[in-house]
Amino acid sequence: MELKFARQINTYFCKTMSTANYKSVFEALQALFNDSKPSVISGLEKCCEFLRQRFDHYDWVGFYFADFNTETLHLKAFSGIPTDHTSIPFGKGICGQVAVSNKNFVVPDVKAQDNYIACSLTVKSEIVIPLFVNGENIGQIDIDSNTLNPFTKEDEEFLEFVCAKVAVLL
Repeated sequence: MELKFARQINTYFCKTMSTANYKSVFEALQALFNDSKPSVISGLEKCCEFLRQRFDHYDWVGFYFADFNTETLHLKAFSGIPTDHTSIPFGKGICGQVAVSNKNFVVPDVKAQDNYIACSLTVKSEIVIPLFVNGENIGQIDIDSNTLNPFTKEDEEFLEFVCAKVAVLL
């Protein structure tokens, strides 16, 4: 199953990704998840650090996971400047909105969002992609950028596949 999934993703990237950087990052992530069967949190932390180091416009990368009893998201792994926002209510901020909408949210300019939670004064843009397991939105990857409007459709598609890969591990 794991090998089949890897082949499907690799085929997808060969057909759709025009930037070689995304494909090389995916291949490295594939190796990271396959080579060292770390604990899930350790693997997520390595993934966050790897993405942040690999893409200049990924200044903070984190994974939040849902607690459906309290209707909150909880930060489980991240790379970048520590944040006070380790617990976010559903519906609040960009992450909280994705927990409710189950849809990707790309924010070119965080100042234009009324429901934005400022994690840092330097953040200018954000992208949040839900993470589904068995059709249920159990969490998300959240990326902040100190650059205005840096996220492309390639970023969005790439991060959807990162979440799909993480979902297989959970």
